Amino acid sequence: MAKSDSFFIRGKVSTDGTTYTQTEIDLGSFVNLGVSKSTLLRIHNISVQVLGKASTISAISSPNGFAMLHQLTTQSQSAIVYADDKSLVASGSLRGYNGYIAPDGSATADFATAFVTQDFDVAPQDFTNGYLVGVDSLFLATDLSSADPTDMSICYVMECTLEAATQANSVALALSQQ
Repeated sequence: MAKSDSFFIRGKVSTDGTTYTQTEIDLGSFVNLGVSKSTLLRIHNISVQVLGKASTISAISSPNGFAMLHQLTTQSQSAIVYADDKSLVASGSLRGYNGYIAPDGSATADFATAFVTQDFDVAPQDFTNGYLVGVDSLFLATDLSSADPTDMSICYVMECTLEAATQANSVALALSQQ
């Protein structure tokens, strides 16, 4: 089997307050192992979108600073993992920092989100030769450090191709994950 034309796989997971939330992305129709002609999935790049659950355009405003972490893994997890975990394919973060909204500096000044950054993690993901996947499912997850804001969703769009399993790419797969 020659490399296929690229196609896109999409996944979405929404925050559930401060509870780690995960959804499964089924790859069973793409990845076939153990048959006479095994097929692997290669992820070339991943784009990330952060929106409210209702997909409305609104400002992120929170009385608390917050961190929203997200990850894509080849194994089910119960929490955000570090980059040295071989099941991690991609990860990212969105962090909000607070500032005064009362310019007089009074003791009763309120706080609200002053700025948001993703600079503490690497997202989106661009892989030089692609990320080879040989599992039946990927797991997209998110965790939020604060109960406010709670109406956030993470969406991944992955550009992928299929390719036949060879001895060379099977060795590369074994060295990089699972």
